[in-house]
Amino acid sequence: MSNQYVSEMNYHYQFSCDRRNLKSVRDFVASVLRDENFSENEIPAVVLAVDEICANLIVHSHQSDPNDVIEIWLKVTLETVICEIIDQDSMFYDFSAHKNPDIHQIVREGKNGGVGLMLVKCLVDKVEVERHGTQSIWRLTKESPRPVFNS
Repeated sequence: MSNQYVSEMNYHYQFSCDRRNLKSVRDFVASVLRDENFSENEIPAVVLAVDEICANLIVHSHQSDPNDVIEIWLKVTLETVICEIIDQDSMFYDFSAHKNPDIHQIVREGKNGGVGLMLVKCLVDKVEVERHGTQSIWRLTKESPRPVFNS
């Protein structure tokens, strides 16, 4: 058995609950993943998943109140990226009880929205939500083994 050293890099971003800040959230996530040599095919999936969760929190938990703040931590290893979206004083959403909507019914009724969490579940490998006091943590995990470059 060999000793393998796996380092973890942590990146932090904080923004106010204004939908206009979603572009900077997307730019932050994409920039980190590019800098960490993630596949150009996988970066958009992670960016979209983070964007969707942040947009839901801004609109549904905070009613777009720019005085409220959301934090993002990206924890990157050679095998995964874990995106933790930390929301203070928000309502808790029991993701384990989430049921995917009937997509055919949404199309028939011409509804907009309602498929975001289903999309997130398709884009990343694991979605977890934890509650610690008044804090909710949305944890999105994407497995993405990358080549090791020797210097």
